[in-house]
Amino acid sequence: MQTNCVIEYMRTIDELIAECTAYDYKVMLEEKRPKSWLKSVSAFANGLGGSLFYGVDNDGIVRGLDDVQHVCEAISSKIRDYMDPLPDVEMIPHEVDGLRILQVKVNAGHYTPYYYVGDGQRIAFVRNGDESLPATAEQMSRLVLKGTNKTYDSLHTDYKSEDYSFTILANTFKKRINQEWDKKYLVSFGLVTNTGALTNAGAMFADDCPLWQSRLYCTRWDGKEKGDAINDAEFTGNVLMLLREAMNFVKSNTKRGWEKLPDGRKNKPEYAERAVLEAMVNHFIHRDYTVMGGEVHLDIYDDRIVVTSPGGMYNGLLIQNLDIADVSSERRNPILANVMAQLDYMEKRGSGLTRICNETKALEGYKDELKPVSKPFYLPPSMSLMSEMLSEICRRPNSLNVSRKYY
Repeated sequence: MQTNCVIEYMRTIDELIAECTAYDYKVMLEEKRPKSWLKSVSAFANGLGGSLFYGVDNDGIVRGLDDVQHVCEAISSKIRDYMDPLPDVEMIPHEVDGLRILQVKVNAGHYTPYYYVGDGQRIAFVRNGDESLPATAEQMSRLVLKGTNKTYDSLHTDYKSEDYSFTILANTFKKRINQEWDKKYLVSFGLVTNTGALTNAGAMFADDCPLWQSRLYCTRWDGKEKGDAINDAEFTGNVLMLLREAMNFVKSNTKRGWEKLPDGRKNKPEYAERAVLEAMVNHFIHRDYTVMGGEVHLDIYDDRIVVTSPGGMYNGLLIQNLDIADVSSERRNPILANVMAQLDYMEKRGSGLTRICNETKALEGYKDELKPVSKPFYLPPSMSLMSEMLSEICRRPNSLNVSRKYY
């Protein structure tokens, strides 16, 4: 923990908060109620970092502090007494409008979860909007994985490889790579440990996948919004099987028109097959499998396909704040992603969304308003604070209206 007692040059409060990933205002330090503000320290350390500004009221009006040095020392003492492990915190005094304030800058932690320990409690907090709330069981699982530098798909299970077969994986490997499958790949790919236990990734590629959260819900809706369903299906099990069933459902529930030419015919699908495949692969690879009650949803409407999956951006950033064309490739499930790359379903360059856009753009009659999008949406706090990623792919313009009869 660092303390910087040199007052920085005069700046406005707006300039200061513009540099923060998240922030809280505190008009004064509540020394007798440390939990009231240490929960923000915990949440910032467990997330992307953030700052508390002392001497600023809830409306962002600078009120100033009488004794910045005392506030620095009191905060340092409370953090040592009530936080475990100790977060990386900097104390930075500022002068704003002739008044002295204190910025408590909490850096993103590497040893999550960071707990508030006091009053007989041991609680890890996470940020949700402008609030610091106790982490749910699912969020705690993610924090523990982050703090131990592990991923969900790499965790060892109690399932023994000798009790499971991998015929679907072997056949897919042979078909797509044009090579014979070798059982030794199970270990080299990270699907089986040296002691013969399946990793979670291995369980997802097993023929009889034992992970019940590996699920896919497909629905063809009648119209442009959710209402009456024309067709639906649910699948649970092997991730390659889920991918196959997703593509079959799209083919069965969208039109595949064609144009007769002098020397043959030209196919005119509603959707670019490669774009749909890329979207489904990305959602299976990058979804958050620690969300036990979550699954991938494939929804087909009259004018678009929507794919949703549990989990926001892996690094915690909001995708609406990023340039979609320049999002770095970070893998929540690197083993799963690597196997899919070995099977030639994806590249390791973070080019998935670009490929989806380019494949859709190549469709006849494409317009910019039909460009596929990727965005998160958030369920209310009463629904586990779960975020999901959503992708929309618009159908080919000027195609025949979708009806209840499919070609």
